[in-house]
Amino acid sequence: MPFVHAHELTRLRRALVVAASALLAAAPQLGAQQKANDPRDTTHAQTQAPFFTRKDAFLGAGFAVGTVLMFPLDEHIAQHIHQSPNSSNFLNNLSTGVEEIASPGAYYIGGGLYLVGWAGHWGRIQDLGWHGTESVLMADGITYVLKISMGRARPFVSNGTNAHDFRFAQGGASDRQSFPSGHSTSAFAAAAAVTNEMSRWWPRSVWIVGPLMYGGASAVALSRMYHNKHWASDVVLGAAIGTFTGRKVVQYSHGHPHNLIDRVMLRTAVVPDGHGGLALSYTAPLP
Repeated sequence: MPFVHAHELTRLRRALVVAASALLAAAPQLGAQQKANDPRDTTHAQTQAPFFTRKDAFLGAGFAVGTVLMFPLDEHIAQHIHQSPNSSNFLNNLSTGVEEIASPGAYYIGGGLYLVGWAGHWGRIQDLGWHGTESVLMADGITYVLKISMGRARPFVSNGTNAHDFRFAQGGASDRQSFPSGHSTSAFAAAAAVTNEMSRWWPRSVWIVGPLMYGGASAVALSRMYHNKHWASDVVLGAAIGTFTGRKVVQYSHGHPHNLIDRVMLRTAVVPDGHGGLALSYTAPLP
């Protein structure tokens, strides 16, 4: 594989920045298309649908089975996929860039979309940015608790030879925060939230946005294994937590549009007070 020089790495990072900037630049157009309508589309609120469905049960079972099946394969996979001294610099730099898009990139992109929507009064863009960020925050919180509780050693600690090194409630050090993968959690939480949020505006987008978002999240998971930071079972569980969190945050938010967090984050604005100053404004829907 070819080696990547410093200027090529810079070009790669610039390309990533341009991609994120393009998404932010497109936000006003997306918001403008929906501005004439109810900005949060509460007419399709999922108040009648059960919060957990049969699809959720199948999805959860699939992730659970996948995590369990990975345990006996963790060491074998780690010894064949992680970065070695002879690994390609191209793959190393590419995987590093992919990881940065997930963390901290998910917060930058989500926060940027939220601010663009807030400043331009584009409700759906604000929804997209906030619910994506909210999903990542919640999923990362769950993951952190599990990391501390499980205390699993990362693959590099044993050079990929001991996937069963768990020490309950001893995950305070970074090298014992392997299970589950935080980057995978963040990536899949963002993917699930964005896919589900956009499918509410444009149902057919799921066939375009879904593969792009989940494909990118899968690349993040593989990059963490390639860098010898996580076992295969770590990224499968991280994907499960992220996917469920992203799906349920969007479903709950639109099924309960008057929840406290959304009222504060999505209906509060700073407006002129008519006397040369600014005032905090809250918009409440009519009963």
